[in-house]
Amino acid sequence: MEELVMGLFGGAYRGKTVLVTGHTGFKGSWLSLWLTMMGARVVGYALAPPTVPNHYDLLNLDMISIEGDIRDGQKLCDVLAMHKPEIVFHLAAQPLVRHSYNNPVETYQTNVIGTLNVYEACRSSDSVRAIVSVTTDKVYENKEWHWGYRENDELGGYDPYSSSKACAEILTASYRNSFFPLTEYGTSHQTLLATARAGNVIGGGDWGKDRLIPDIMKATAKGEPVVIRNPHSVRPWQHVLESLSGYLLLGQKLLNGDAPVADSWNFGPMTQDSAAVHSVVKDIHKFWRATNFTITAGATEKLHEARMLRLDTSKANSQLQWLPVWDYDETISKTVEWYRDYYEGGIIKTEHDINAYLNSAAERERCWIAPIK
Repeated sequence: MEELVMGLFGGAYRGKTVLVTGHTGFKGSWLSLWLTMMGARVVGYALAPPTVPNHYDLLNLDMISIEGDIRDGQKLCDVLAMHKPEIVFHLAAQPLVRHSYNNPVETYQTNVIGTLNVYEACRSSDSVRAIVSVTTDKVYENKEWHWGYRENDELGGYDPYSSSKACAEILTASYRNSFFPLTEYGTSHQTLLATARAGNVIGGGDWGKDRLIPDIMKATAKGEPVVIRNPHSVRPWQHVLESLSGYLLLGQKLLNGDAPVADSWNFGPMTQDSAAVHSVVKDIHKFWRATNFTITAGATEKLHEARMLRLDTSKANSQLQWLPVWDYDETISKTVEWYRDYYEGGIIKTEHDINAYLNSAAERERCWIAPIK
């Protein structure tokens, strides 16, 4: 297995210095572990872990962890100057819709100006060759379509969080055109910049507020029922490792100097793996009978929430040869089993789940993994 892991993504990350902003968060902690498993020297820059418990502390990773705010542009520049990363995965963000209503200024400062600071720090660095900037599927102007949004569809955002991420996409396009133009790559600059938009990402170790799976898991651990709001909302559910495989494949191609890849990309499940909230909570119960919930058609808070949201991933499928590995059933089972084993036995299954995902990817001959012999 070690040889298989080291050869992932063409061995692009072995021995590389990689900066991950937001490494103490849910996605960032999973990404940091995967990178360390592949032999990367990982440097993390983020606020202190946002919850107790938190996935990052549970993993006890062998990496450099720097506590800092992406709104502090000078500190970011100093970190890049000291550690000289070759690639930056920018995940740090204010990620919560409800929090963005209560704290819109903080949300825009973090998600827009913070992203600006990351790009400026990269621009001042002589080591950075690739930037993968993570936004969200909510950057699109949601028209409640039944078909998936494509990368060239109109950007928008009803709530401050979604809007701030759409602003970050516009900022990214401007920086790519102004400071990292593809026509001058290899002459006036050496950096390729891409954005990644993923669907509703789930998996073990997420204890964020106002998220469906964490809310159910936390309530179950306390022996309490949880009230499910917006049961008919349809989302593109995918395991966290699916989005991360897309980010890592994107990073590999950028590091290899594949300039046309410096663009925006959707990473989501197959169309049939989108599901309504009420279906998800019922399926969760199949894998952990202790879960107890009440589905209500109403919500106590009248905040806007899209009812229908899907991504069209045909661009990533055809141009990157990226495809998801686990289907909906595997995603739900792996996620629920992670929490069940943690709460019932104190077991941290993250590395186990990564290895299981890699075995599935090899069996299904995904482009970024060498086949098992």
